[in-house]
Amino acid sequence: YARILTPLAHRVLSLRELNRATLARQLLLERRRMPVPRAIERLAGLQAQWPPSPYVALWSRLDAFNRDRLTRALLRRQVVKATVMRITLHLLSARDYVLFAGALKAPWVEQLTRRLERMGLDVDVPALADQALALMADGPRSRSEVLEVFGSTGEQPWFIWTLVQAELGLVRTPDSATWRPTLGRVSYVPSQTWLGRRPDTEPRALVHLARRYLSAFGPASRADLAQWSGLPVSALRPGLEALEPLRRFRDERGRELLDLPRSPLPSADVPAPVRFLPQWDSSLLAYDIRERILPEPYRKTVIQRNGDVRATFLVDGFVAGTWRARRGRVELEPFDPLPRAARRHLEAEAKRLETFLA
Repeated sequence: YARILTPLAHRVLSLRELNRATLARQLLLERRRMPVPRAIERLAGLQAQWPPSPYVALWSRLDAFNRDRLTRALLRRQVVKATVMRITLHLLSARDYVLFAGALKAPWVEQLTRRLERMGLDVDVPALADQALALMADGPRSRSEVLEVFGSTGEQPWFIWTLVQAELGLVRTPDSATWRPTLGRVSYVPSQTWLGRRPDTEPRALVHLARRYLSAFGPASRADLAQWSGLPVSALRPGLEALEPLRRFRDERGRELLDLPRSPLPSADVPAPVRFLPQWDSSLLAYDIRERILPEPYRKTVIQRNGDVRATFLVDGFVAGTWRARRGRVELEPFDPLPRAARRHLEAEAKRLETFLA
């Protein structure tokens, strides 16, 4: 009788169920055939601080992927490289960039302006953006060239530069975004010039950001979304509320998890193939508690004190070691001895990665 009167409790998802959900949505259960921009949208963007990272990330997720497919998408302006979530470099589709940058703009500007005020600097961000826009009227410019026109405000160059990026929606030109043997001067151009659109700051932008996240990484908590986006939970609340009704679950810690209706939730016993992840892969950074893919005993080995995130490989869906490319070989460093069959699959996949990297 008491059960009848008590509202139905949220279903508790086990760690392995959450792991398989992440793998399915991150295209890590099976390689898929789809256009590169669509794949990047499905993944809610790709970390791009290490230039090869997006290429390796897509190689692990797409069938018959080669480097030219991503390079062409960048040259055709279907995909852009820019500073977005957590003020770090990502690749996004052109459509997602306009909305993601718009959702992030106001909180960024407010946060950084407040920090500059505490330093005793009063910065007119729109005026600085107009100066930068005039400078870029003749073509892409480097960060140092843009900062030079601001004169004395260059005392705090990182803050000024980040504010101008947010205001104008600066994206990197393709020659500063593709994977090349050597990286020359990094040049930027306003999204208004490159894509014909400035960041969209309408409320729909925040809704789109939250929807993309849950589609790519759900079920997830509000704290997970805040960790991935770099925005406080309070700023994200309107976007989540606009997505209602959402599915609700709990993890084994008792945390509430949110999800989009009809999103995939594979069984915990679905086989997970060996997969290689690049440095800073988003699947390791998209959660406040990362144990659904990165076991806690290995977290400090993978996510290092200086902020670097090492390249890893997955065995049975979880991070089981790190790898690096050296002299044409992929060197493996398992955390623990691997079963013979897993080691065989891992070495075969490493050979395929060597061919791709070459």
